[in-house]
Amino acid sequence: MDHLHITLDRRPILRDVNLEAAEGDIVGLVGPNGSGKSTLLRSVYRSLRPADGVVRVGGDDVWELSSRTAARRTAAVLQDAGTVSGLTVTEIVALGRTPHHGLMDRDGAEDHRAVAEAVDRCGVGPFADRDYVTLSGGERQRVLLARALAQQPRLLVLDELTNHLDIRARFELLDLIRRTGITTLAALHDLDLAARLCDHLVVLHEGAVVAAGPVLKVLTPDLLREVFGVRADTERHADGVVRITYAAQPLALEREALEREAEPADR
Repeated sequence: MDHLHITLDRRPILRDVNLEAAEGDIVGLVGPNGSGKSTLLRSVYRSLRPADGVVRVGGDDVWELSSRTAARRTAAVLQDAGTVSGLTVTEIVALGRTPHHGLMDRDGAEDHRAVAEAVDRCGVGPFADRDYVTLSGGERQRVLLARALAQQPRLLVLDELTNHLDIRARFELLDLIRRTGITTLAALHDLDLAARLCDHLVVLHEGAVVAAGPVLKVLTPDLLREVFGVRADTERHADGVVRITYAAQPLALEREALEREAEPADR
């Protein structure tokens, strides 16, 4: 991604964004609400054309590829995928094969193999014949991830995939994503999950990249204070997991207390 600029209703949303993901890496997009994370992802999976700049997957500008070719390279799993009534889990996963054949083509052996492998990898086989709408939130997200894997993409785009999931479902999903081995670009609201999942982080603030690099080099106390408004420290524990320790008192309340202490006493 080179010098990306995005505008909505002639209002600049993202400006001069540069981003690179090495093969097999998981790159997390983090930042306060409204910083442009989801908007950036939309330009990658061809939902929103940038005003300027280039988005490349596999060396090619995604906006110069045909829709089918672009879909074979990039699979997106979004936070609000809606509900699809009347389709089984297997049928949902099989939709990931759509970019690989024409409209009137029947699924072949390669399609069936890719679907079966994705179902197995994501652990959705036990409810493969159930209606998708009858599943829990965590189960649905696993099915959508399986659909993306059946697509056999070079790039996996995830937009707040763990929202509304309980903690066990979150960790299980993160483990699944890590084990895919696919280059991944993920927008994440939860900094703890981002630190656990990602190889590198890109921090967006007010439409611009303010930091990028390995997790510990990005999530410094200064950045957490200036961008997210919290007082916190980060460290890598013996198990290899990066953990964030937050101060008990929010930074805004701490500032208010200091301001009150600085006020002259009434006489």
